[in-house]
Amino acid sequence: MKVFFRRIHLYLGLAAGLVITISCLTGALLVFEKELTEAFNHSRYYVKPEKERLSLDQIAEMVKQQVPGAGVARIQVYADPSRSLAVSLDEGKKGGDNNKAEGKKEAAGKDAKAMVGKEGKPGGKEPKKGKGRTAFVNPYTGKVIELYSYQQTFYYRIFSLHRWLLAGDTGKMITGISTLIFLFILITGIILWWPKTRKILQQRLKVKWDGGWKRLNHDMHVVLGFYVSIFLFVSVFTGLTWSFEWFNKGLYTVLGTSPKGLEAPASVAPAEATAGVSYEAALAQVKQQVPDAQYYAVAIPKDKAAAIQVTLLPAGALHEGATSSYYLDRFNGHVLQSQTFSERNLGQKVRGLIKPLHTGAVFGLPSKIFALLLALLGATFPTTGTILWINRTMKKKKAGKNKQRMAMPVAAA
Repeated sequence: MKVFFRRIHLYLGLAAGLVITISCLTGALLVFEKELTEAFNHSRYYVKPEKERLSLDQIAEMVKQQVPGAGVARIQVYADPSRSLAVSLDEGKKGGDNNKAEGKKEAAGKDAKAMVGKEGKPGGKEPKKGKGRTAFVNPYTGKVIELYSYQQTFYYRIFSLHRWLLAGDTGKMITGISTLIFLFILITGIILWWPKTRKILQQRLKVKWDGGWKRLNHDMHVVLGFYVSIFLFVSVFTGLTWSFEWFNKGLYTVLGTSPKGLEAPASVAPAEATAGVSYEAALAQVKQQVPDAQYYAVAIPKDKAAAIQVTLLPAGALHEGATSSYYLDRFNGHVLQSQTFSERNLGQKVRGLIKPLHTGAVFGLPSKIFALLLALLGATFPTTGTILWINRTMKKKKAGKNKQRMAMPVAAA
């Protein structure tokens, strides 16, 4: 039976090994993307705090003046007084679509990049190139520090390589199938690892660092593979929710819940015309409900009947996906509807954990370091496995030749 599983393990590894290696290496590069982006672009994200910041409405008008032709789709303000504001711009149909995605990414606490095609519809296509820019603004002066487009960055190329191999829908399908294959590789790997005796168990739980290179390669693949297999399984499983929409829907089905989120209510238009609620007033209203959030993102839609949406990440949130949403009547500012992370259904809670689990952000810095090491180790397994197969093949050939040589004198006699 193990011979069968060994062949399946080998053939699957040879078929998807290259893509698995690329996915793991690019995943390792993406683990600390936010931290590295902020470190190398400190002036984009941080300003010198002053006594009083401008109102969000003043900032919205100043941004429009500095970026001709652009509208404001969303303003994200942080509790940290030294942080700049992230203003998602509405620059036409394409730009507006991308801004919506970017705003969602900002709301997830990843203002280093837009979310275009990454966190939206599971199994979504590679986003079309559009402006989708964010204006990072000094909240005390209203000056635009930088106009930023994630699609123009180095990390966007890494992300594109990670998700669709820089090849659009075809690359996305190849990545998804390879990820699914990786799942079966991990399962067959555990079956092959399972020892028959206690002596073999001891050998498969410890790396023989002082052994020859062949033994070290064997232990790197077999021993370390066993230790990280459960964590790689989690990483692969969570990755499949983005690769295939059927997989994402199946997750909700298994949990017996609906993927349908909170529906935005409509604002009630007054009998007399009114200017409506401002950005600053909407922010103040939600701050009365949650005064100590890590950030607040205020979006006033163009549709006059639509409600104002304020998304926030509460202080002490377990992960960046544990956001709360508030919908305000745009004419009187009353809270029409709200939903905290704890009020979501089970499927939505689990889905909100997918990204933090996949990226290693669920427990902060320690889990990110672990995710980095895990990704780097994952990238080595296709190589060590191939070398292991080559060594075994050569060993069998050598044993066969020796057997023939030993048999030759007997045949002659």
